[in-house]
Amino acid sequence: MTAPDRLAVLVAFTGDGGVENMITNLLHGFVAAGVEVDLILLKARGGHLERIPPEVHVVRLDVSTSLFALPAVVRYLRLTRPKAMLVAKDRASRIALIARRIARVDTRLVLRMGMHLSGSLAGKSALRRWSRYLPVRWFYPWADRIVTVSEAVADDLSTIGRMPRDRFTVIRNPSIPDDLDTRAAAPVDHPWLQADSTKPVILGVGRLAEQKDFTTLIQAFAMVRQQRASRLIILGEGPQRQALQGLCARLGISDAVHLPGFQANPYAWMARASLYVLSSRYEGSPNALVEAMALGTPAIATDCPSGPGEITDRGRIAPLVPVGDPDALAAAMLRTLEAPPDGSVLRKAVADYRVPVSAGHYLETLGYQV
Repeated sequence: MTAPDRLAVLVAFTGDGGVENMITNLLHGFVAAGVEVDLILLKARGGHLERIPPEVHVVRLDVSTSLFALPAVVRYLRLTRPKAMLVAKDRASRIALIARRIARVDTRLVLRMGMHLSGSLAGKSALRRWSRYLPVRWFYPWADRIVTVSEAVADDLSTIGRMPRDRFTVIRNPSIPDDLDTRAAAPVDHPWLQADSTKPVILGVGRLAEQKDFTTLIQAFAMVRQQRASRLIILGEGPQRQALQGLCARLGISDAVHLPGFQANPYAWMARASLYVLSSRYEGSPNALVEAMALGTPAIATDCPSGPGEITDRGRIAPLVPVGDPDALAAAMLRTLEAPPDGSVLRKAVADYRVPVSAGHYLETLGYQV
């Protein structure tokens, strides 16, 4: 059965990352706008699966590699013929572009790209860069539109893909859900975040991986603690857990650092933190930074490619520090703890990241009237 007004969303849910969170928020925005949605999952893992709206029709392919999904995506396009398809993540984008050519349907195809590709490949071999750049140059021009999460990501992909800049549309991530304040008010069962706690808590959120550079955050925190009694919590899970715990032990700060793992409701932790720190080496548009600012929590970010500069208005809204510089980060942390900014200014700066606003822009780009 064909569905002329149906919207298809193609993505792999591979864990509890920012893309999965963003897509789930968008799904809620699409449903609230009255759009019928099919969610086609190349992989289906992670806690965000539980947040998918019940109105969304979920098709689980659960393939071991994206290429194996090609026949199923071709069949879906031929049988359903949705009005438009939104695709997130690089491999899924290639599959969708090839599948539409094989299926010979007029479904509008929009790619969503959140990674600053050249930033993520800095320091990698020429062969590695070539292997990532070539598919962009080959396949991405087949898309009807490419949505990026920041101006810098659009500029980067335009250069890499050798495509005109006007082929790209910048839409801010739907980082701020409608129920943000409600979820932020939920209780947190952690002794450091109770009302009677006197020491400030610094918070980091993200996958425990090289990209997030929690090593620099921990080193900076060790310097902060020499001057001010404080604590550090890092939410998330990943391959660097043991290395980060070992670093804390070597620095003698294990009693002041806690890594409680992935938390389905990080907003409750953010709302109670004294300071949020983004220490990443590269980003597209960091959702957690936006979420913290939306809650009025003081924030600091590295001036990494590409999102923090745009989110903080080049450091005028919240401090920016050089990437991988624990001394500069520690100094900024101490200054912000001493003189935190006005929370209302932070909230206003990220208003465009609210789900209804972002979802509306996506629907317009996909060809729907909102």
